[in-house]
Amino acid sequence: MFTAQDILDIAIRLEKNGEKTYLNAQLHISNDELKTLLAWIAHEEHDHARWFTDLKSRLTQGEDHHLMAEFSQALVEDVVQGQAFSLQEVDFETIDTPDKMLRTFIGFEDDTIAFYKVLKTFIDNAAIAAQLERIILEEKKHMATFQDMLSES
Repeated sequence: MFTAQDILDIAIRLEKNGEKTYLNAQLHISNDELKTLLAWIAHEEHDHARWFTDLKSRLTQGEDHHLMAEFSQALVEDVVQGQAFSLQEVDFETIDTPDKMLRTFIGFEDDTIAFYKVLKTFIDNAAIAAQLERIILEEKKHMATFQDMLSES
């Protein structure tokens, strides 16, 4: 069974992996518009990781019940096992076109959104839920921006 700390560790890992991936991707592309976009999204992913890290440090062991029991099973079955793409490293050697890169990033953002939507249903603190919703909206904006770039190519 996952604790709130474990779930926040997964969220932190998602965001740090996103930041690292977007920064690394800049080394593999020549399109300046995409490089600028990736730098901006990497910065947002960094901010998201910091928010989850701060939240984790504020939680005490006694507060774990706000997120846990049923969520741990749902997390394993529906999110982590089914949407594990965004927890993996991206191999840029196999991504040989801008379209493939954009599709990879769309998948990454989609996985993250799915995870956060499930997580949000188990949060009973209005302020935390509102902040998580803001992060979900930012992730959706990232995905929409990648989708727009894909449709323009």
